[in-house]
Amino acid sequence: MAEDAKLQVAGKDVQFPVRSGTIGPDVIDIRKLYAQTGTFTYDPGFTSTASCDSALTYIDGDEGVLLHRGYPIGQLAEESSFMEVAYLLLNGELPSGDELTKFTGTITRHTMLHEQLAGFYRGFRRDAHPMAVMCGVVGALSAFYHDSTDITDPHQRMIASHRLIAKMPTIAAMAYKYSVGQPFIYPKNDLSYTGNFLRMTFGVPAEEYEVNPVVEKALDRIFILHADHEQNASTSTVRLAGSSGANPFACIAAGIACLWGPAHGGANEAALNMLREIGTPDRIPEYIARAKNKDDPFRLMGFGHRVYKNYDPRATVMQKTVREVFDSLGVNDPVFETALQLEEIALNDDYFREKKLFPNVDFYSGVILSAIGFPTTMFTALFALARTVGWVAQWNEMISDPEQKIGRPRQLYTGPTQRDYVAVGQR
Repeated sequence: MAEDAKLQVAGKDVQFPVRSGTIGPDVIDIRKLYAQTGTFTYDPGFTSTASCDSALTYIDGDEGVLLHRGYPIGQLAEESSFMEVAYLLLNGELPSGDELTKFTGTITRHTMLHEQLAGFYRGFRRDAHPMAVMCGVVGALSAFYHDSTDITDPHQRMIASHRLIAKMPTIAAMAYKYSVGQPFIYPKNDLSYTGNFLRMTFGVPAEEYEVNPVVEKALDRIFILHADHEQNASTSTVRLAGSSGANPFACIAAGIACLWGPAHGGANEAALNMLREIGTPDRIPEYIARAKNKDDPFRLMGFGHRVYKNYDPRATVMQKTVREVFDSLGVNDPVFETALQLEEIALNDDYFREKKLFPNVDFYSGVILSAIGFPTTMFTALFALARTVGWVAQWNEMISDPEQKIGRPRQLYTGPTQRDYVAVGQR
């Protein structure tokens, strides 16, 4: 067992227990810091603060490791399905065949939306961003499903979790259909989770939609790779909102709002736009030079990560997947060749290696989604669809935690000290 951490503040010696997880760095338990010393810690961005304990996801950024319930993300993406990963994150173990069949059936039976929500969509402008629509619609779910908002009831929490996972593809597909002026397509129960989403997005009533199995598998992988990612900004937002006792639909809507930020969920769109700006492989040296120039505002998007200081383990799967999709769809896009050559150059360039700027999952996912036919405005909506699984798993874990308290960060106050009010005529 680790020794206590010793701290001296204003001449006073205090000790704090050190806690160890199953893997990863130890943490110093400073919950009694203020009571014992009258001081707080200062950690903008919470980069050195563990806000909770969790058994869901483990990341080792230095080694490029990502585990869901102990399983490496590469193995899950190659061997598993998104429904299996959803079950795993919610329940802690991979399902048996019967358990997977039952779980998939439950999700399938919850995919339809309340019919009144179709009218809710029509209240948005036609050119509304899909994320704006998703924020509104997911938040509105609490007005339709009153029987699953009691967070003290484990059964209601389970129903709400299943509903959110099931309805998010329908919500996202309807947001897309509304933006292009096409009729909404209802879910079809004999299709997979991902196949259903593809049909609801790209199908039309005038003809039968055939799901391309290669595209279906690629999108399922993308969903797996985005299912959860530890205590990132949107997940922390869901937990913080949930700590107040807010209903699950409101909490997930808060997560969607946070994910919408370009520094979080918009990275794959930015990476694709960068590749399109470069255009062709012969222009790569020019942009590499610009990226190294501190006076040039250009930055390589899709390289580097807040957590990973090594190769993003999700990017390896994405590189293989993008080849499969392009071959299946017969895509001949210079953007893909540009991406491949840019990656090779950057990985062998001392400048990028020293700064640990390795390709991340966003570098390839935008290229794949674009090849499938999704507009860039839908990229973050797809991210939200996949991450809903992680959000509800994290939310459930938080609600079940006996040590859970309402989130209340402290601050370092730098404003005026106390002063007296002066009447307006005397100012």
